[in-house]
Amino acid sequence: MNSEEFCVIIPTYNNGGTLPSVIEKVLQITPNIMVVNDGSTDDTDLLLERFSEIVKLSYTPNKGKGHALKVGFQQALKQGFRYAVTLDADGQHFPEELPRFLEVISQHPDAMLVGSRFLEQENMPKKNSFANRFSNFWFYVHTLQKLPDTQSGYRLYPLVHIKKMHILTNRYETELEILVKMAWRFVPVIPVPISVFYAPTGERISHFKPFHDFFRISLLNTFLTFIALLYFYPRFLIHKITN
Repeated sequence: MNSEEFCVIIPTYNNGGTLPSVIEKVLQITPNIMVVNDGSTDDTDLLLERFSEIVKLSYTPNKGKGHALKVGFQQALKQGFRYAVTLDADGQHFPEELPRFLEVISQHPDAMLVGSRFLEQENMPKKNSFANRFSNFWFYVHTLQKLPDTQSGYRLYPLVHIKKMHILTNRYETELEILVKMAWRFVPVIPVPISVFYAPTGERISHFKPFHDFFRISLLNTFLTFIALLYFYPRFLIHKITN
């Protein structure tokens, strides 16, 4: 793939301990990096000063991962990129696997790619396995499609579809909203096997708020189910008949 066709968006919130290493590894593959500092209160801004070659987007206060992704998408569209790869700043994802996404998208240029983790590996939090199964179930209800990992943040987005999409949410639930709406547009959603690193208990940093974020995700699932029944299911049936 032409290196000018894609960029890497890294949303970050208080990941000063891992962010520089993630950026350095991505720079070995592409200089097209956008770090979105989502209101960090640590030394993230200071750490980013050493990377003059990347785009740095900062704002305060913290507004959520979904908002950070939307800021990154807007910048990527402004700069004319065709695709945006997103990965987390906490060191969980391996930038070295980015070429795997580029290889798959070169064969399926209109698709959205979602990293598929091995969810039974060492140090994998049990609550993550449950949350992913829960999310996978509702994704099937909303789209009639099965995916092995609907919660992975390691993804490749076709920006032409993002440009036309009205995204309602701003936090962790945004990734699910976009995924469902891609499927509703009949954009192929393809899983890409990836590795993942989970720090041992006690070293793991998570900004997920179990009650508040799960409540927002539940509200979104309710809303998407209602829309699926009224809009997507009839459209899916017509699409099957006409194709």
